[in-house]
Amino acid sequence: MNDPDDLDRFVDELNASVRERAQAPPRLEEWLRILREQRGSDLYLVAGVPPSVRVHGVIRRLHEPVLDGDEIEAQVLPALPPHAAASYRAHGHADASLRSGPGGRFRINLHRERGRAAASIRALPLRPPRLDELGLPPAIEALTRLPHGLVLVGGPTGSGKTTTVAALVDVINRRDARHIVTIEDPIEFEHVHDRSVVEQVEIGIDAPDFPTALRSAVRQSPDVIVIGEMRDPETMRIALAAGETGHLVLSTLHTSDVTSTVSRVSDAFPAERQPTIRQELSMALAAVMTQILLPKAGGGRIPAAELLMVGYGARQHIRKNALQHLHQEITITRRNGSFTFEESLAQLVRAGMLDIEEARARAIHRDELEGLLASVREGAPGAGGGPR
Repeated sequence: MNDPDDLDRFVDELNASVRERAQAPPRLEEWLRILREQRGSDLYLVAGVPPSVRVHGVIRRLHEPVLDGDEIEAQVLPALPPHAAASYRAHGHADASLRSGPGGRFRINLHRERGRAAASIRALPLRPPRLDELGLPPAIEALTRLPHGLVLVGGPTGSGKTTTVAALVDVINRRDARHIVTIEDPIEFEHVHDRSVVEQVEIGIDAPDFPTALRSAVRQSPDVIVIGEMRDPETMRIALAAGETGHLVLSTLHTSDVTSTVSRVSDAFPAERQPTIRQELSMALAAVMTQILLPKAGGGRIPAAELLMVGYGARQHIRKNALQHLHQEITITRRNGSFTFEESLAQLVRAGMLDIEEARARAIHRDELEGLLASVREGAPGAGGGPR
């Protein structure tokens, strides 16, 4: 390309191509529109396959061309707020919330896999969910009436933990005149002030990290503190102190049952500190709930849960690190609102919302479930009584 005229033509064509791409509507907005229309929960952008959405737990590929990493990065990176874009450039991953179109809110995780950009995008409801819309046992509402203490909500990724906590906050907000502070990364559900005053702190925008935000929150005279996720020992330590000094603290953990939820907190600390942490946990802990989402009979998904309302016996077991006895404590404290995972499964079977074989496959204590299912088959009035 020694001829100056050829070079000029090349530059003109290159500039025209850049202008054309800049004027083209972002494909990300179209994919998000499709996600909403199909009532999907997640959009996945991964190099080597077309954009894919998750609908009722099932992955479906859109009728779109196969993606590459450069295109994913070009679509998603400009949508991130500055702090998240900087995190992605520096560390290869970022979390952020996004508004797209009227009323569309999403949570974005932009990351790298095999040296290429990839994204997982979660559709967020336009309003906080109502507790009675989630299909959870009505006994869960008792968590909103606790005057103080630490409430942990556990479950695997995608089990609806954040949704449950948002629904509990919504109950408090509409019923009580309280000061609520949420600390999230990013904010997923936006709460409108009702009877309560609600402040929502987003990590990366309003505070640099969870410990800093939490230390600030406890100085703001809150009644309720919501921690999106307890990720580090420092956050756990401050949360324990807040729960023990008159605040109601709600938080989530990636765990599978009540026992693993409790042990996750103490195990996060060095061995020499764990006895002290167990003592603090036994005093601060008010309730532990765990949940999973299961295929609902007829389509969709339905949650199954277990709940331990912490009493004297559970506190003694936590202090002594005898966590294997916590399941028994659930059965002992039924009159206080506790119920087992198996009771929740049996109640769903009885209501026709869960296939009996699915319940058996998911049970942790199979013998207990079989006894409850026998009561269900006989039509016993008390079958699955705990979660009703």
